[in-house]
Amino acid sequence: MPHRPALISASKRSLLAAAAALLAAPTLALAQTPIKFQLDWRFEGPAALFLASQAKGYYKAAGLDVTIDAGNGSGGTVTRVASGTYDMGFADMAALMEFHANNPDAPNKPVAVMMVYNNTPAAVLALKKSGITKPGDLNGKKLGAPGFDAGRRGFPIFAKANGISGVTWTSMDPPLRETMLARGDIDAITGFSFTSLLNLEARGVKAQDIVVLPYAAHGVKLYGNVIIATPKMIKEKPEAVKAFLSAFAKGAKEVMANPDPAIDYVKARDGIINVDLEKRRLRMAIDAVVASPDARAEGFGVVNPGRLALMASQVSDAYTTKTRIDPTAVWTDAFLPPKAELNILPPLKK
Repeated sequence: MPHRPALISASKRSLLAAAAALLAAPTLALAQTPIKFQLDWRFEGPAALFLASQAKGYYKAAGLDVTIDAGNGSGGTVTRVASGTYDMGFADMAALMEFHANNPDAPNKPVAVMMVYNNTPAAVLALKKSGITKPGDLNGKKLGAPGFDAGRRGFPIFAKANGISGVTWTSMDPPLRETMLARGDIDAITGFSFTSLLNLEARGVKAQDIVVLPYAAHGVKLYGNVIIATPKMIKEKPEAVKAFLSAFAKGAKEVMANPDPAIDYVKARDGIINVDLEKRRLRMAIDAVVASPDARAEGFGVVNPGRLALMASQVSDAYTTKTRIDPTAVWTDAFLPPKAELNILPPLKK
């Protein structure tokens, strides 16, 4: 039976070829576009808005292989996205504007593609015993914050809106900011409201003993954090940018509808977080800056061109940038999901 081995061999070859084709098919179908994404800060409550879509497989289902890293401030995130170390990121709009205006010849200036924090979370915080209860009480006071803090950088806008003068500043590393206020070394601090308030409580200060003066409630309508992308990503992989924003919106909607369980995604990235604290931080961020009255009026994800232009002018002045900020250069809505997919804000609480 001289021909049988040849027949068997041919059959094996056919089976192997068929098996190889079957194995290759899903690989081709699931070819993932890698996206390196950097947050503005550590893995805290608000990071759940981004981590949810990763944990639930929404990015993957959209054809994306997303890596999410912690950050150490919006300025750093903007710089790393500009350098190409990251493809996309989450950063304060003012920090993005500043980068554009101070680096007019930079070839890879990031662009904002979705508004997430419709209002800046920046606030002034003081202890009630200081006698500070309103912005005017800050005249001549000693304030403290890290040099890069968004609230400190934008304080001239807050001061102008509220007639504040004679303030002196003390700089420190972020972990010392609330400690120095609790100790009485300074009269007030600037910081993100939901971060500094909880940090003060963690240092033994009772919530009822803290005064919070949010910029958004005192005449300063700056936008807060946005999702940014590199021009290279926008030009070469526009569909990936669209897919990311759509998948993010899907996960963020679920987080805002039921925030507490989403902290599990944060704990998976940083096992030593205080779960109860981060649940509160996430809820505060949602209420104060994501689903704020301004966000509900304008719609999630988008900007009001007039408001953005005013912010560009205010930031140019407050940050004393090298060139004036062009609001049309820092923002595009070309990659936003359809309006129905942006309808993600939770119902108003009764």
